[in-house]
Amino acid sequence: MSENSRVVKAAGVVGAATLLSRILGFIRDAVIAWFFGAGLSSDAFIAAFRIPNLLRRLFAEGSLSSAFIPVFTQYIVRQGQPEALHLARSAFRLLSVLLILVSIGGILLSPWIVRFVAPGFVADKYSLTVTLTRLMFPYIFFVGLVALCMGILNVLGHFAAPALAPVLLNISIIGSVLIISPSLSVPAVGLAVGVLIGGVLQLSIQLPALLKNGFRFWEKAKFLHPGLKQIGTLIPPVILGGAVYQINIVVSTILGSLLEEGSVTYLYFADRLVQFPLGVFAIAAATAVLPSLSRQAASEDFEALKVTFEHALKLVFFISIPAMMGLIVLREPIVALLFQRGEFDALATRLTAQALLYYSLGLWAFSAVRIVAATFFAMQDTRTPVKMAGLSILVNIILGIFLMKPLGHGGLALATSLASILNLGLLVYALKNKLGGLGWKSIARSFCKTLVSSIAMGLAAWAAGLVFLSEQYPTLAGLLAGVAACIAIGIFTYAGAAYVLKSPELHVVLAEVRKGIARK
Repeated sequence: MSENSRVVKAAGVVGAATLLSRILGFIRDAVIAWFFGAGLSSDAFIAAFRIPNLLRRLFAEGSLSSAFIPVFTQYIVRQGQPEALHLARSAFRLLSVLLILVSIGGILLSPWIVRFVAPGFVADKYSLTVTLTRLMFPYIFFVGLVALCMGILNVLGHFAAPALAPVLLNISIIGSVLIISPSLSVPAVGLAVGVLIGGVLQLSIQLPALLKNGFRFWEKAKFLHPGLKQIGTLIPPVILGGAVYQINIVVSTILGSLLEEGSVTYLYFADRLVQFPLGVFAIAAATAVLPSLSRQAASEDFEALKVTFEHALKLVFFISIPAMMGLIVLREPIVALLFQRGEFDALATRLTAQALLYYSLGLWAFSAVRIVAATFFAMQDTRTPVKMAGLSILVNIILGIFLMKPLGHGGLALATSLASILNLGLLVYALKNKLGGLGWKSIARSFCKTLVSSIAMGLAAWAAGLVFLSEQYPTLAGLLAGVAACIAIGIFTYAGAAYVLKSPELHVVLAEVRKGIARK
């Protein structure tokens, strides 16, 4: 199997598991919106959950794995799997100690953390947010170990178990809202309990796969393995360089807390919708491609690395650009379908859709940054992404302050998109200087074909919306049927346009789908 085929197959496995997780995530958010609406409790939970959720995304979807995988792969290539597993055991033990300390520190410092994350919260909203933060902070212990386990399994060629872990978190939170929250005097506390239970389940699902692949965390290992220093030097810059989008989202939460009540909730639900295509393919592709890029970098096969990078970037554009167009055109009916019920009314739908519009404009950049940053991390170059990330975050803060006055919470979403586009541009320029020719003409040609196909798709979906969707969305069944019809027409149009324009990525995707069907 070629490296590109291996990447596509792995991305398919991760993407399928992530798709299930995202669907359950939407059900989770719909349940939360139905039960809590957009007000004090939802704002408090979302702000409190931002902290462990940010750490989850930094670790489980990026930085810890991005720092660990290149070093772990290097040990396998150069010193063999037994020594690599020795390194993994040492990392597991040291990380466990550090995460316990972080959890304790987070619990003790919660009042000050909340002041920083949500400076506009006062009185009851502030007190509730502090309580929820304290309850949920130990979640980082479990998710940090999950991230390490994910890195080990991905390098060994196993992607399903790590990708399925978030499914258990969503199931746990849904169960807590339906079973635990109604019986509590402070219903939002039930959500925090669900997060903790989800963390335990996420770690538990990794262990059988690890044991099957020879990882025995109870066996002897150096507490301070030489490889840990190498990993440790990579982690801080990787966190900043690979998590610009997440940090920018936290910046939006901070600034959003200064706006009218509900603004934090609108931004959160809009971000959740953007996270769907971002997680299903972009993060899946980055997760799948990093072990391949790391093997090529460790073997100093940079020509093969260039080919793998180009292939992954084209595929990410092929998925993210039409996803961006679809979210822009169908933003309001999608928000209404998923969230407009109970305490979440038509006004909340319209304001969430406004944030979704501005977040969607940057979706293609959010996605591409994952691949470009992974390429730097595979080569153990962390300085470059850090420099670009720092500038991007600064730009996001400045733009957010200026745009939040005329555009409200929508201005904060737009600032995040513009900052991510800038970050992508800077990273691409730096990678070009580092590796030389990367087939940019071929990438640009593929990008243009994808963009034209996506515009055709957007026009078709818009026209379908005039026929199948009304402004008032009278029934849930009618809304579901209308959105489904618009999406189906959009996908058919996109595939047809891509076929006419002879986009090679279409054939790659279809070939992998056919292989998957044949295996079943």
